[in-house]
Amino acid sequence: MTDEFDQRLAGLLDGMFAGQERFTRDEVMRRALAADLPADLRARLEGLPEGEYALDEVAEALDVEDAI
Repeated sequence: MTDEFDQRLAGLLDGMFAGQERFTRDEVMRRALAADLPADLRARLEGLPEGEYALDEVAEALDVEDAI
């Protein structure tokens, strides 16, 4: 993945989790759709297993170091 790709995904995650501790995978996907992310970013998020995540957990699952 490119740095720009990771930065954009990290920006989405940072914004989502500001003031919020945990999100479900479905909520992450809803917010990604609402943010009108490009298909390649949405596809990466679709690989996230079902469950509930804190920012560090979702960043680790997606291998996005800039988000934590």
